[in-house]
Amino acid sequence: MDLLFLCLLPFLLYSFFTFYKLIILQRRSGQACYMLAYECFMPPEDTKLDTNSAAKIVLRNRKLRLEELRFLLKTIVSSGIGENTYCPRTVLEGREECPTLKDTYEEIDEIMFDTLDNLFKKTGIRPSEVDILVVNVSLFSPAPSLTARIINRYKMRENIKAFNLAGMGCSASVVAIDVVQQLFKTYENSVGVVVSTEDLGAHWYCGRDKENDAIYLSLSLWWLLHDVYEQGFSQEPCDIETEAHGEDSSLVKSAAQALTVNLQAMAPNILPLWEMVRFFFASIWYSGMKKRELLPFVTGMVLGKGNKKKTKLNVLGGGLNFKAGIEHFCVHPGGRAVIDGVGKGLRLNEYDLEPARMALHRWGNTSAGGLWYVLGYMEAKKRLKKGDRILMISLGAGFKCNNCVWEVMRDLSDTNVWKDCIETYPPDTLNNPFKEKYDWINDEYLSFVRLDFSRMVL
Repeated sequence: MDLLFLCLLPFLLYSFFTFYKLIILQRRSGQACYMLAYECFMPPEDTKLDTNSAAKIVLRNRKLRLEELRFLLKTIVSSGIGENTYCPRTVLEGREECPTLKDTYEEIDEIMFDTLDNLFKKTGIRPSEVDILVVNVSLFSPAPSLTARIINRYKMRENIKAFNLAGMGCSASVVAIDVVQQLFKTYENSVGVVVSTEDLGAHWYCGRDKENDAIYLSLSLWWLLHDVYEQGFSQEPCDIETEAHGEDSSLVKSAAQALTVNLQAMAPNILPLWEMVRFFFASIWYSGMKKRELLPFVTGMVLGKGNKKKTKLNVLGGGLNFKAGIEHFCVHPGGRAVIDGVGKGLRLNEYDLEPARMALHRWGNTSAGGLWYVLGYMEAKKRLKKGDRILMISLGAGFKCNNCVWEVMRDLSDTNVWKDCIETYPPDTLNNPFKEKYDWINDEYLSFVRLDFSRMVL
């Protein structure tokens, strides 16, 4: 009888805790973050980068030795990037060694202002009506800030709440969402704009009490679910962009640790009770957990607290079925190895990973803005139906891992930035042309050869 009571007690506590969050906290906070619209940047055709253009950029660098050349070509081949990504004009014009500040401003202005113009036009909301502005750009952090640049360009109000996030890397979009939603606790009935850009850009509106116009409802933080931010535990810093080829063991280790703790904290909030019960008994049966470990583990699951100590149960993706509470997975398209790793850990199939793979293939690794190109693919393919829930998973330099959940407010089918190519996706093959055209560079007998790049015909 004591053992039965011990087994039932965690689930009684879990049920009470869930009821408390859904009823008491919801009424107390009364806050709901609705996404009204988002817009992704479509670069001009003259900045498109295909295989031959990329090869010319690599081979014109006379300082590269054979081993460095091999590394670059191997990275390109294994990256998962296709023939239609884009590149800054300074690089295409051969001026990457001496770019000017004017070049950088022109590039960022084109991305931000073109996309924001489209966003204001789509929503019908005037810039003067914006209460909160959050801008996250990692690689360019001038003074005055980019936030101030946007405010001056659109003549926004003097009392606007403006925040400029720099150096956050690929995971900054979800951090920006956290900033806006936390501010909504204080500033009711507000409208916020988030600008997430690195190579390309994505901007979105969110507001309070806009249910009739919303396309997504944020279930993160204290409204229904948690928005979880987790810093990795690796002693060595990792950069998901420079290590995107997936061969660095510290990157894989850091990603696994951070994502595990995040999902362990989110699991009680996004999964149905029957899945938690199934996982609980399956864990005891298969792991041979000792009695003294049982109560701390169950308590951690009920309270939504991750256990940073390594145990047989720390990789929750291998045991929990997150599809029981989530219909769509918006995975950061930071590289093929990153997508494969997340898919393996969460036991996702190719259908679940297709949006991330296609976003990487078409647009490349667009850093913080990448999640919105993945979301756009889901919409363009008409996958998102009213009531569906989307788990956003972002991984970035640091190492950082951020997750949030959105609920679809109505059936969505906007082709958005994918309108010119959605009918051709997914392609028959994702193999990069580099693999066949330049595979000879990997031959070992070339190790002692000094190549004359000027004589190569592309």
